[in-house]
Amino acid sequence: MPTALASTSTSRRQFLTLLGISAAAVSCGTANGSGSGSQVKTLKYQGSVGAVTLPELAADLGYFEDVTLEWIGNTTSGPQDIQAAATGQTHFGSAFNGAVIKLAAGKAPIKAVISSYGSDRHSYAGYFVLEDSPIRSARDLIGKKVGMNTLGAHYQALLDTYLSRNGLSKDDAAKVEALVVPPVNTEQALRAGQIEVGVLTGILRDKAVASGGIRPLFTDVELLGPFSAGTYIMTERFIKQNPDTVRTFVTGVAKAIEWSRTTPREEAVARMTAIVKKRGRNEDTAALQYWRSYGIAETGGRIPDKEFQLWLDWLGGRGEIEKDRFTPSDLYTNEFNGYGKA
Repeated sequence: MPTALASTSTSRRQFLTLLGISAAAVSCGTANGSGSGSQVKTLKYQGSVGAVTLPELAADLGYFEDVTLEWIGNTTSGPQDIQAAATGQTHFGSAFNGAVIKLAAGKAPIKAVISSYGSDRHSYAGYFVLEDSPIRSARDLIGKKVGMNTLGAHYQALLDTYLSRNGLSKDDAAKVEALVVPPVNTEQALRAGQIEVGVLTGILRDKAVASGGIRPLFTDVELLGPFSAGTYIMTERFIKQNPDTVRTFVTGVAKAIEWSRTTPREEAVARMTAIVKKRGRNEDTAALQYWRSYGIAETGGRIPDKEFQLWLDWLGGRGEIEKDRFTPSDLYTNEFNGYGKA
C-alpha cells in the first residue's frame, strides 16, 4: 500500500495560510464572547477518536462545576485544533507549543492556559530504525528519510534538536529529509524501506516493538528528559470576558491531571473506557488498554518558561519567527490555575 508523503515547503505554506485566516477571523470571535454580559458556561471543543482528552476526563469527574462541554467533532491535528479555537469555532484547543508560538506570531491573540500533553517514561515518541539498519548516530541520518505525522511541529523540532545537539551543522541537518507519513502507515513504511526512520508513539509504537525487528535510534524523553510538550490555548478576548469560566476550566483540567497520576492505571483505563462508551460515537476502545499517562511534567499542568523558551529558540534559529519577538511569559498564563492554591 503506498504511503502518503508531503514536502516541508507545502506544509509550511498551508500552515502560514491558515495563520492568516486565524488572525483575520479572530477579531470576529464567533465563539469567544458571551455578548450579553454573562459568562459562557458551555465550551465548544474538538475531541479525538477512541481517546479521552483531559477536559473530557475532568468533566466526567465532576471538576467543572457549572461549566459543560459541547463536542463539535474530532480534530485532525494540533495546529488545526488551535486554529479552530483562534477563529472562534471552538473555545479551546491543544497543540505542540511550537505551533502555539507560530499561531501567536501570525497575530492571533491567544494565550496558553495549562499544559495538555508531554513525554515521560510511559508516554513518549521514539525515532525507530530497522534492527539491522546501519544508522547508529545523528550523522548517519544525512541523506535519509524520516517519517512523522506533521511537519514543522513537535516531531520535526525534536529531530532538529537531536541533530544539533549531536554536532550536525545546519547544512548537514538540511540533508536529513523529514516527510509526512500517517501514523497508521509509519511502521509499514519503515519495514518496506520507504523511509529509514519512523516516529512511533502510543499503541502503534507498542505494537511495532512487540512485532520485533526495529529499535529506537533515540526517544524524545531521552533527549530532553520528562517535559510538557503542548498546551491548551484560548483567545485573550474569551479569557477577558469569561475569567470565572476559564478558572473553572483550567483548575478542573489541573485536577484531572493529578487524578490521572495518582489513580491506579487499571482504574483510570476503566474510567476512560466507560467515558468513550457512554458518549455514543461508535468508537473502538482497544487503544485505551495501552494508556499509561498524559506525560505532563509539572504539578497541575502549570506552565514554566522553559517549555516555551526551547521552541522559541528553535523557531528563531530556523528563521520562522523573529528572534526575541516573544518572551515565554508573553505566550502563557498560570493565573487561572487554582490547583493547590489556598
